[in-house]
Amino acid sequence: MPRAVQLALGSLVVGCLVLAIKFGAWWVTGSVALYSDALESIINVAAAAAAVVALRVSALPPDTNHPYGHHKAEYFSAVLEGVLVLLAALSILREAYLGFLSPRPVDAPLLGMAINGAATAMNAAWSAVLLRFGRRWRSPALVADGRHLLTDVVTSGGVLVGFALVPLTGWLWLDPALAAVVAVNILWTGWGLVRDSVGGLMDEAPDPETLGRVRDLISAHADGAIEAHDLRVRRAGRMVFVEFHLVVPGAMPVSEAHDICDRIEHALRDEVGEAVITIHVEPEGKAKQHGVLVL
Repeated sequence: MPRAVQLALGSLVVGCLVLAIKFGAWWVTGSVALYSDALESIINVAAAAAAVVALRVSALPPDTNHPYGHHKAEYFSAVLEGVLVLLAALSILREAYLGFLSPRPVDAPLLGMAINGAATAMNAAWSAVLLRFGRRWRSPALVADGRHLLTDVVTSGGVLVGFALVPLTGWLWLDPALAAVVAVNILWTGWGLVRDSVGGLMDEAPDPETLGRVRDLISAHADGAIEAHDLRVRRAGRMVFVEFHLVVPGAMPVSEAHDICDRIEHALRDEVGEAVITIHVEPEGKAKQHGVLVL
């Protein structure tokens, strides 16, 4: 079983545990704010399940119908997670509105905070694991899951701090107000997930730092060539696609041009990991006097 899928399965298990714990906190208190926090955990479970499916699909080798592989399946998981987050936020806003109309005192606030705090600590530890390995393995699904959990940790911490003020101040409206704040924060997070994932589905170029590093590596390892132009880079899940035209002296033997391409490919894979690299070799008459000049 691929290691990314194992982590996604771990997210599913952790999500179910946290969901049970947070609903326990809501059950003993009746708090709308803690209910909103628990409701977001349902999204964590659904997103983890979607990530497992997406990661298994993305790990499939290329076939006749998908010659470039199945790597973009991870973006569908991230988009689904963003949509689910938005739906959860709307549900929380509804409960907050009802709470404003008929506020009620919370029960056993200290016990509720202790239970919810334990679930928050569990989410914090697991989000750190997902972000660390998701970035190392270049997995959008794991990174999206980790970011969502981290947001859950931040909002849960804010809920706990605000929730502690309800019994101290007697302000019953504070409970649904906290739920509304959580919902707005979730909406913002969901929008960010959808935006980033759609960028991946649309073959958006990588960040300028990554693109600059690719250009520098081509320039540094293309000794014997003249220039590289028409460079295009895109990412599909953990796979990076790089293509460009490499201009070499017209009299250079094919074997020497091939050696230059091999050097460039090895350097790029050492830097970006899994990659599909396409290099079109051209004679010096095709030089455009722009692009990547060879050092």
